Amino acid sequence: MKKRDTEKRCCAGRSTEWQGVRTINPPVYNGSTVLFDSFEDIVEIASGQYEGIAYGTDRLPTQRAFEEHLSQLEGGAVTRAFQSGISAITSVLQAFTRSGDHILLCENVYGPTATFCKKILSKYAIEVDFLPASIGADIVHWIKPNTRLVFMESPGSNTFEIQDIPAITAITAPKGIITVLDNTWATPLFLNPFNLGVDVIIHSVTKYISGHSDVLLGSATINEKWSEEFLDYYTTMELFAPSQECYLALRGLKTLAVRLRQHEKSALTVARWLEEQPLVGSVIHPALTSHPQHQIWKRDFSGSSGLFAFSFAVDYPQEVIADFVNSLEMFGIGFSWGGFMSLVTAGKYSRIGVPTESEKYTIRLNVGLEETDDLIEDIKSSFERMV
Repeated sequence: MKKRDTEKRCCAGRSTEWQGVRTINPPVYNGSTVLFDSFEDIVEIASGQYEGIAYGTDRLPTQRAFEEHLSQLEGGAVTRAFQSGISAITSVLQAFTRSGDHILLCENVYGPTATFCKKILSKYAIEVDFLPASIGADIVHWIKPNTRLVFMESPGSNTFEIQDIPAITAITAPKGIITVLDNTWATPLFLNPFNLGVDVIIHSVTKYISGHSDVLLGSATINEKWSEEFLDYYTTMELFAPSQECYLALRGLKTLAVRLRQHEKSALTVARWLEEQPLVGSVIHPALTSHPQHQIWKRDFSGSSGLFAFSFAVDYPQEVIADFVNSLEMFGIGFSWGGFMSLVTAGKYSRIGVPTESEKYTIRLNVGLEETDDLIEDIKSSFERMV
């Protein structure tokens, strides 16, 4: 799908009519009991023939509207919403694995993803191995006869390595190995994983899709091949997402294209300015030519978002890093990203699969929708405190 076509589908909408009242956005449905027209409806439910909504956990209309919109945007067979991003991740992992399976995770995945695999899945005799964050065709050396699934995050949301996705799927697809990609950083606008051979796409809808830091929601979109197996799990578990959250996420989808273009522009402006600063050692942004996997990003992605990181040229002690972070006025200190407000976090990131830590603090910036000149002046002022 071309980027322009994707953006059209992102902001496209249709009115909703309820008792003669037409609104642009759908109403928010809340409820547990759903009333039927007749006894015959109950008979159809018992036989599995009923096509309507049977109960509150059966995905109320607001959730279904969001799922339909996102599925069309991504080009998937089916999309389901979850109460959080990690809920989507853990549900996908449980839906497609069983005792005795072997799964592979790229070591730059979201921390709770790795923790869930090591602490929970391993209890059920599922073997977990971690792959280098920039893995490509060399994944062939990690595959075992019982390898069931490969989980990628490209780029990772802390250290921003990129996997060679088509090289991986070219090897896994003929073997029937399911490939899952956390595509939260790029969104459906800047990367179409299905075109690269991926089977399952996951989003933390909390981030760019909602865009306002007031939603906890996740999603999983499945291709045709694996959709039936996934839906069987989803239905069995009676999973669902809150209607209000789905309403806000659907509203966020309509403005995703315009917001993401501004995030991209502002982040690149800040990143390029940082590259010129003597205090900065490296800027970690896939769209910069200095990024180790820039050519892969350029080949597979059609744009970049507002999340990136940098490190200082000097290995400053914690108290200096704390003073830098605390003195920023335009950047809130907080987890998550993808919202309109700029945020900052800092840390020395360790790998769950590798027992070493980076030498320097990594400063992660979520560049929001504020004026770029103001953000740069804020960082500049905090830099001056370090000299």
